Amino acid sequence: MADLTIGELSARSGVPASALRFYEREGLIHSRRTGGNQRRYDRTTLRRIAFVRASQSVGIPLALIRDVLGFLPEGAPPTKEFWQRASRCWSEEIDARIAKLERMRDRFTSCIGCGCLSFDECQLVNPADTLARRGPGAHLLDATARPAPRG
Repeated sequence: MADLTIGELSARSGVPASALRFYEREGLIHSRRTGGNQRRYDRTTLRRIAFVRASQSVGIPLALIRDVLGFLPEGAPPTKEFWQRASRCWSEEIDARIAKLERMRDRFTSCIGCGCLSFDECQLVNPADTLARRGPGAHLLDATARPAPRG
């Protein structure tokens, strides 16, 4: 079977050519170059792209995706067993993201109760602007942050 051009790979995968070039720069996919310096992709690259897109859809960062794809031999497509292993590796990461989103939802809901919508001025969430001592940023939305002490 013939290799795919970047245009063919883009059409088959539904991923723009610019994103494919980015994926290649990031080490997520690989190509070979023709004598005319054109990219050619093995057809197994379609499965790698599907793996990348599916992983991204559940919030896995590209750096982690690249690390896991590094366990595959070059040119080998992700198998069912590979997908299951990656899923097991990422369940803690996904569970942590779910917990963070739940905390954000709960904090947002409690903040809306007063109607001020201001973390700087809110007397329920940030009395006396105690969070200012922690520096800039959304400390209450950070998974590791603790609520400000109520005084």
